[in-house]
Amino acid sequence: MTTNPLVARIETGAAPRETLATLALEQHRVIPADRRAFLHLAQRPETTPEASVFFEFLAEGESMAGERLIAFAEACGADETRLTSYEPLPGCQSYPAYVAWLAFNANPTDVVLALTSNFAEWGAYCATIAAALREHYAFTEAACGFFDFFAEPSPELEEKAAAAVRAGHVNEELVHGYSRSLKYYEAMFWNTLGEVP
Repeated sequence: MTTNPLVARIETGAAPRETLATLALEQHRVIPADRRAFLHLAQRPETTPEASVFFEFLAEGESMAGERLIAFAEACGADETRLTSYEPLPGCQSYPAYVAWLAFNANPTDVVLALTSNFAEWGAYCATIAAALREHYAFTEAACGFFDFFAEPSPELEEKAAAAVRAGHVNEELVHGYSRSLKYYEAMFWNTLGEVP
């Protein structure tokens, strides 16, 4: 059982479908925001070629995830009209706002390390949700694809991250601070969703 209260509720089938719908609606805003942040990081003059490759890979992954998100949203009852008219929750959008701040203000190599420090936890949440959607909510394979995508480890991503770190300069103290903030905003995302009736 995960220590994330909302993911734990989804894991047992206790979370209502409307909460899942809100998750889809919020991710519909998070995905393109993160993609633009990653592309900006890839294009900054001080970004090393290795880090640019890493951020471009992340941006491509966000595009692929966005395509898979549509089937999940539809399975939750969030159609195109609702996706476009939805007003996002500030507590959920604090995470991508902070990623955007990092994209403009932090050393790109430090951002590589800060982001990757959070990937394993996010991937574990997605694996749990994907299994629960099949077992308790009878979602199709396509509807689970968004979470399957992030649940799978990516050796290629790890290799690109390692190459980026080797090629750049790292301020470990700043990285620890960025990582802590990302984890805080990640928790805020899930806690905010957990308050949806």
